[in-house]
Amino acid sequence: MSGFFRGLQQPEYVHTLINPLPVYGLGIGLFALSIAMFLRNGSAHIPALTVIFLAAASAWPVKYYGEQAYDRVLSMSDEPGSAWLAAHEDRADKFIWTFYLLAVVAATAIVLPRKFPKTAMPLMILTLLLSIMSLAAGCYIAYAGGKIRHREFRTEPPPPKPVEREE
Repeated sequence: MSGFFRGLQQPEYVHTLINPLPVYGLGIGLFALSIAMFLRNGSAHIPALTVIFLAAASAWPVKYYGEQAYDRVLSMSDEPGSAWLAAHEDRADKFIWTFYLLAVVAATAIVLPRKFPKTAMPLMILTLLLSIMSLAAGCYIAYAGGKIRHREFRTEPPPPKPVEREE
């Protein structure tokens, strides 16, 4: 048990531990929301939207711990792994906003229909569409992340390193 708690002090371990939450959580929430909408079951919407909100919001700590772990993971990576790490970081930087927007929309879809019931269906549809978009972005980000340290997943050459922007 002490090894587990020691691991929680290492950002790369925490990142690895929680990085499935946005993708798997969105998959589960998307499935639940789709069923709730299909069945027109009002009581099932709130738990599904809550799962989507939590999954989308979990992208923030995943990104935070990934950034904290970058240098250490880079030092452990071979050349193709470091290229995949750069791609993973670039993809996360480009698409993290989808998760943040989804979290706001899902929270709004939970709260606003209590005061304005006619907003429920449009907000659920918007949440559904943003969930699909965020899930696709999460899979795209994770695709590169899985190849950093797992050579067995490298079935193609690494992407070229993203061009650094001058500031």
